[in-house]
Amino acid sequence: MAVNCSLASVLGVFLVFTLFHNPNTVAGQSIPAVGLFTFGDSNFDAGNKQNFTTANVAQGFWPYGKSRDNPNGKFSDGLIAPDFVAKFMGIPIEIPPVLRLNVNVSRGASFAVADATLLGAPVESWTLTQQIQRFNLMKAGNWNDDFIKKSLFVIYIGANDYLNFTKNNPVADASAQQAFVTSVTNKLKSDITLLSNSGATKFVIQTLAPIGCFPIVRQDYKTGVENCYEPLNDLAKQHNEKIGPMLNDMAAVSSGFQFTVFDFYNVILRRTQSNLSLSYRFLKTNVSCCGVGTHDAYGCGLPNVHSKLCEYQRSYLFYDGRHNTEKAQEQFGHLLFGANPNVIQPMNIRELVTYPAGEPMREVWLPTLSATFQDRHSSSSSSRGYELYTESL
Repeated sequence: MAVNCSLASVLGVFLVFTLFHNPNTVAGQSIPAVGLFTFGDSNFDAGNKQNFTTANVAQGFWPYGKSRDNPNGKFSDGLIAPDFVAKFMGIPIEIPPVLRLNVNVSRGASFAVADATLLGAPVESWTLTQQIQRFNLMKAGNWNDDFIKKSLFVIYIGANDYLNFTKNNPVADASAQQAFVTSVTNKLKSDITLLSNSGATKFVIQTLAPIGCFPIVRQDYKTGVENCYEPLNDLAKQHNEKIGPMLNDMAAVSSGFQFTVFDFYNVILRRTQSNLSLSYRFLKTNVSCCGVGTHDAYGCGLPNVHSKLCEYQRSYLFYDGRHNTEKAQEQFGHLLFGANPNVIQPMNIRELVTYPAGEPMREVWLPTLSATFQDRHSSSSSSRGYELYTESL
């Protein structure tokens, strides 16, 4: 009897360990062999900017790609969050940029381009609408309708719109800001609808980061070492507050529409707080690893700039003035794929990708679960629980 109980206990522990440490298993279900399509700006650019222009792009040269000894056009010292998500989904190849010749797009592609916007006409880039148009041009020859219906469509865009607006309208009043946020989010809704009409049903929308805390923004607006530029953070918060309700409405009128929202704003903000940054294993969160200036935030990789390069990039949250290190990107990938509703809701990617395509959602996005860090920083329980959860992945 004692032997049988011992064996049962060992088997039980082994089963639990397998479920929690194998990201391709969800309650006994295997992750389906579907695709991953990314849209947006430089955060998700897998190398398209490098192929968009005849000029040399800094991200195609060292020290970009330093951690992998492979400067391949990504805005990091190595891999970016979608690469890790693809790995967790069991996709055996990195998601390729669509503008690179002779790439394998059988399991998805990156349409994201640095400098992309929702509004206007970005120079040597695409708007989100243009990215979706490119997807539609490629669709018939590469992916069937069932594959698209079951695949994930991940979007992160809008930061450049607000950076440009603030630069061009430094004294814009509250009503002008609100009107601009409405224009940007309405365009995002229109573009998501365009993708939905193209057959996509599973969407992951990443909220904007606290743009005012980027090292390049702190440097340009001379905020000092500890402070962020709050006008840009306020625009990001106004933008983010509209995303969940907008997607709830879209799911309510289209029964097959499925989505989740990744609270990237607070993920970044937590890591920039001096009392929390060490718990995420970052020593430097308000300056860049690579660049020059008060925050080492400008010119990483540019041939005419004598930029500094930190000795150990894994201790930094930001690699350049606005993009994160591979270490941070890996954390984001884990959070996207398997974090709890304090971080991504109403489902994480692991749950969304196994949720039957075409079925109506049983849950909705709830604002009470996505209150900004500032509103709950007096209690450390939520952030501590989420860190323990991510460590168990």
